[in-house]
Amino acid sequence: DLSMGAAMSHTLQQRQRKGTSSRRRLAYGGIVAFAIMVTTPAWISFVPKTASMKGVLGRTRAVGIGMVRSKASGSHAARAHTISPFRNHKIHGSRPLQAALQEMIRRPARTYSVCPPSDQAISPELKTTASDYPQLINGELRPGGLGVFPVKNPANDQVFACAPDASKEDLDEAVAAARQAFPAWSRRTYAERLKLLEDFADRVMKNTNSIAAVLTKEQGKPLAAARGEVASTLGRISAMEQLGPLEPKILYEDDDSRTEVHHKPYGIVAAITPWNFPVLIAISKLTSALLAGNTVVVKPSPYTPLSTLMLAQAAVESGLPPGVLNIISGGDDLGKQLAEHPDINHISFTGSVSTGKKVMETAAKMLKRVTLELGGNDAAIVLKDVDVDKAAEKIFFASMANTGQICTAIKRLYVHEDVFEPMCEALKKCAAKAKIGDGSEKGTTHGPLNNEMQLNIVKGLLEDAKKNGAEVLCGGEAPEGPGYFFPPTLVTGIKEGVSLVDEEQFGPVLPIMKFKDVDDAISRANDSPFGLGGSVWTTDASKGAEIASQLDTGVTWVNAHITGDFKGTPPPFGGAKMSGIGREHGRAGLEEYTELKTIRVAKNL
Repeated sequence: DLSMGAAMSHTLQQRQRKGTSSRRRLAYGGIVAFAIMVTTPAWISFVPKTASMKGVLGRTRAVGIGMVRSKASGSHAARAHTISPFRNHKIHGSRPLQAALQEMIRRPARTYSVCPPSDQAISPELKTTASDYPQLINGELRPGGLGVFPVKNPANDQVFACAPDASKEDLDEAVAAARQAFPAWSRRTYAERLKLLEDFADRVMKNTNSIAAVLTKEQGKPLAAARGEVASTLGRISAMEQLGPLEPKILYEDDDSRTEVHHKPYGIVAAITPWNFPVLIAISKLTSALLAGNTVVVKPSPYTPLSTLMLAQAAVESGLPPGVLNIISGGDDLGKQLAEHPDINHISFTGSVSTGKKVMETAAKMLKRVTLELGGNDAAIVLKDVDVDKAAEKIFFASMANTGQICTAIKRLYVHEDVFEPMCEALKKCAAKAKIGDGSEKGTTHGPLNNEMQLNIVKGLLEDAKKNGAEVLCGGEAPEGPGYFFPPTLVTGIKEGVSLVDEEQFGPVLPIMKFKDVDDAISRANDSPFGLGGSVWTTDASKGAEIASQLDTGVTWVNAHITGDFKGTPPPFGGAKMSGIGREHGRAGLEEYTELKTIRVAKNL
């Protein structure tokens, strides 16, 4: 199984064979999951004005609040208006980079929708399914004040359930509950908060199969991957034991004075999450925020709200105090209202660059703190000394897992000319083993893309690449029938300046490019406004690490990408350049949800 879940399951099995404790094994699994922070917009979607592909860099590739169907017949791109600091200023860099950044400035106006549209009539029976997925507000399980909205199965393009549609009143009550719960929660010790979250994780784990089944239906990923995502909950929380507490630090003390620095929680955190790893990212955000002493309001994507809403029951059963964790669901109006709410102190958002800028614009009005994990266009550099067959399997996984819908997936592959042809052939063999299908079917390795908009973006990028001379080595055609399926696709014959190379495709299409000089490969890899992840592949680990240090990214791997058999304290994760602000995970991710307070004590009056 080439899915993320299979990788995590494999890691857990390895730990089990080595005799590691159950909780520790799951902690390692959670550490694997830390690296797989995925970038999908979780707020606003946009309507294209043209069919040009030159705007994919900043356009929304997935929606956490709502989407709009294209009004242009046959249009294949959803395009985002960008508020850019570069407007009316000269942009420096290579021509492809200049063109990409300039295009981010020239974006048409945005159009909003409330929730994902559906041509399917919603029966009374389907509407009642929303009662199976209640919101969590002030410790109570509640319906949506505005009724319900439909949730589709991307494998068949059919509505299979409905989710509660929160009203402004629901939102206000959730924020008020979080505000009321904050003083008592922030006074609890780190150990007390951790114990409650571990109890919460235990209850989530007991419902792994039911949550995973719903996750597969609403997101599309194979069931093994869905189980792995849910299983990461306990590992994610257990790993936090070694990261806290955030004790005060004494900077100086003598008989006359003392200077100390404290980490103080912000207050109420709004966690806006995407559709590609809805459970994993929600758990990651709420865990760090709660352990730092904040209270939280979670808003999942309307494409995948159900699996996140299923966490509500576990929160109630675990004894989390009312108001500490609140989960609401709805469309773009709800997300906008949440970000703008005057009682929200910190916004933690995973999504696109364009939407991240909009979040910053909103936050700036009240100088709210933000954590932004945004888009990536990760480059992998393959040196000529590489073991082609071993590397190919890992590279294929790192580019095609979750059907390419991972922010840190390999999206550009630079291969030395001496091993270019063998690497292409090895990757084609990997692609031939992939089984595309409904994630609930046994043996499926790659499910559908999550929504029609994303499928059209991927298809449009590929068509644009073909017009620019690309050769498709395998895949390249969506199968007939229902669902948003697209096979693993390998492309050669293109270079920088083509949208498929310059922009984040967020799908199973990988451009493979040749290089002769390593310095040239490094320069081309860095010639991007993105800076999330990257990797170097070589039999010389020291040389690989030296090259990795030259890549302008928040995280860089050597002989791995996304996942690997890495041990130790979970590291921080986040992007350089336009790939984000702040850090998630690790000690830095915990501190991200606090502000520093200095106390200076004069011991004598």
